[in-house]
Amino acid sequence: MEHKFTEQEKYKRAAKRVKRIKGFYSHLLVYIVINLMIVVINVQNLEDGESYFQWQNFTTLGFWGIGILVHALSVFMPDFIMGKNWEEKKIREIMDKQKNNRWE
Repeated sequence: MEHKFTEQEKYKRAAKRVKRIKGFYSHLLVYIVINLMIVVINVQNLEDGESYFQWQNFTTLGFWGIGILVHALSVFMPDFIMGKNWEEKKIREIMDKQKNNRWE
């Protein structure tokens, strides 16, 4: 069963996708700004002769980086996680259940 989208549906889907992409870029910008601030603070607090390359200086960068990666995958590769047309199939499934369980 092939579903033909109206222009309004296409617009809504495109707007939703743009909103998700914008959300990712906002998340990425915050990640960069905050981590640059953390690097500057850590460098300023180094003792004489102390190396910056210590594991505790990279924990926020690393764990938050994993979160950024997952966010990127969910935005730019949604089929990778849920499969092609998963959202549309799920919507139809829920609508069918609601149709069959009407309170009349």
